[in-house]
Amino acid sequence: MAEMAGSTTRGVVTISLMVLNVMAMVIPLFAAAILKFVVPVAAWRRLLSRLLTVIAEQWIAQNNLVFRVMRAMPVAVRGDDGLQPREWYLVLSNHRSWVDILVLQAIFNRRIPFLKFFLKQQLIWVPLLGLAWWALDFPFMRRYTSDYLAKHPEMRGKDLEATRRACAKFREIPTSVMNFVEGTRFTPAKHQALRSPYRHLLPPRAGGTSFVLSAMGGVLHSMLDVTIAYDRASPSLWDLCCGRLGRVSVDVRKRAIEHWMSSGDYSSDPVFRERFQSWLSGIWAEKDALLDGLLRA
Repeated sequence: MAEMAGSTTRGVVTISLMVLNVMAMVIPLFAAAILKFVVPVAAWRRLLSRLLTVIAEQWIAQNNLVFRVMRAMPVAVRGDDGLQPREWYLVLSNHRSWVDILVLQAIFNRRIPFLKFFLKQQLIWVPLLGLAWWALDFPFMRRYTSDYLAKHPEMRGKDLEATRRACAKFREIPTSVMNFVEGTRFTPAKHQALRSPYRHLLPPRAGGTSFVLSAMGGVLHSMLDVTIAYDRASPSLWDLCCGRLGRVSVDVRKRAIEHWMSSGDYSSDPVFRERFQSWLSGIWAEKDALLDGLLRA
């Protein structure tokens, strides 16, 4: 009972410090965002984009300090040597929990360019954070169901246009484009429903990754293939704050992005599409075997 009470107290303190950090950092972030918005000069906006990134990196650094002080995130990382803060990266990872994002920020902050995620359109309404993501040029994607597209065919391809616009901004300053290739968090129910051929992963969705590589062709040269394994199956943010995360093992593998990966047309070229899917499925098979070892350890 006492241990549970102590864990809850730690959770309340940790999440309170995180909220205070958000409230402190959104003020300079929004101020810089407004200055960027009201002056439509390209050089000025690039300067403010860099300032916004500096503010966001400090925000993450302060979150990481909270986690260290509260002993909330015991992460063991391997393969993270030789990273460059001025390079453009495509970062691919398996997806177990919302904690994944905090883990990735903890291990990569200021070691590679700032991570940019593709977010669901609805997340722009998250208090404070939604506006922060907007100010930082995170791309918001509106996903349409097949039924909706059947009734509104004029909306077909709009999500790809949004990706193309976002990638155009990513070309201006070094950026790490983050993609959870499974498209959603792993759960046993999803694993069964999708009939996944992997033990610990959902099938990878190759289309989005291919489109990012095509839109960023000539800029992205390296991919960071990240595998995250938790002691707990799918830990929550509250588990992290309470110190119940257990050991987090992260494996980072740097892979070259070959020219063919960004030179094909995934949507209309079936030969290229099959080759790209086969390449990504091979990486996922390696990741599944790697997770076997990490989880046993």
